[in-house]
Amino acid sequence: MKKFSELAGLSNDELVKQRDEAYKALYEARFKRAVHQLNDTSVFRRNKHLIAQVETVLSRRQQEAVAAAQPQESH
Repeated sequence: MKKFSELAGLSNDELVKQRDEAYKALYEARFKRAVHQLNDTSVFRRNKHLIAQVETVLSRRQQEAVAAAQPQESH
């Protein structure tokens, strides 16, 4: 699992790719669990954690872009 600082250094395209791969791994793990072929149940926690980290980085970048686009108010 990557550290948060490592994820922050990736481009948006790379982050989206990481997120999509984690969603795919969750999807596959659900099917394996349903047919009793899943031995490592920690895959759920790890992938959910990775998805949350990626979403946090993407959200922060989006908020920073919006804040940078808004004009500064002076009092």
